[in-house]
Amino acid sequence: LLCGESGTGKELIAHAIHEGSARAKHPFVPVDCASLPENLLEAELFGYEKGAFTGAPKAKLGLMEAANHGTLFLDEIGELSMALQPKLLRALQERQHRRLGGLQIINFDIRVISATNRDLRSSISEGRFREDLFYRLHVLPIHLPPLRKRPDDVTALAQHFLAQYGCIRNPPIRAFEPDALRILQEYAWPGNVRELQNVIEYACAVADGEIIGPSDLPPDCRSQSMTQSEPYPQGWSSIKFKNA
Repeated sequence: LLCGESGTGKELIAHAIHEGSARAKHPFVPVDCASLPENLLEAELFGYEKGAFTGAPKAKLGLMEAANHGTLFLDEIGELSMALQPKLLRALQERQHRRLGGLQIINFDIRVISATNRDLRSSISEGRFREDLFYRLHVLPIHLPPLRKRPDDVTALAQHFLAQYGCIRNPPIRAFEPDALRILQEYAWPGNVRELQNVIEYACAVADGEIIGPSDLPPDCRSQSMTQSEPYPQGWSSIKFKNA
C-alpha cells in the first residue's frame, strides 16, 4: 500500500516495484478507482460475459485477468465505493472471481499494489472504508514523504525535468543559475513532484537563454505567496513564451 500526498510519485514507485520483481515480464495494469463510476469499474475489474447487461454484445476480459502473473495497480483505492469493496476483498482473499453474468470461476495470480492520498484509518472510522479490506491491502505499507521534506531530491528531479524539456528548445537549455536552484529548494511544493515538473516545463518555455534564472520561474515560486484561491498569480498572463 503506497501512501502519500497527491503528486509524490506513487505510480512511479509502483512501476519500479513491478520492474524490479520476478513479474517484470508480465503486464503492469493500472486502474484509477476514482475516475470510473461504480458499475463500470466493476465491469472493468472483473470483466463480463456476452449479454451480462445492456450494451454487452460480447464477452470482455477483466483487468484482473489481464494482469495475471503481473501487477495490478489500484490507484486512489480510498475512492472505491462501499458496494464494490466487499467484492474486491473476496476476489483478493480467494484469488479468484467470476465475470459479470458468468458462472465460471476464474483463478488469477497477481501482485496487488494500491495507492492512496487519504488516511484510510480515518476513512474506516468514518464508515467510508472497510477495515477487513484495509488489512488485506496494508500488508506492506510504504509512505512517500512530500517533496518539501526531501529538499535534496529537488535538484536531482529538476535536472531530470530540465533534460526532458530543455532539449526541445533551440538552443537547448542546459543548466540552472545557482539562485534559481536555491529558490526551487526553498519552495514548499504543495503539488509535490507533479508541480515541480510543471514549473520546469514553464521555465523552459519562457527562458531567454541557455540557463534558467530566477526570473524564469513562476511568480509563486519566487514569492512563496501563492494560495489555492489564487491559481494564476498577477503577471501570469503577460508572459511572453519562447519558440521551441
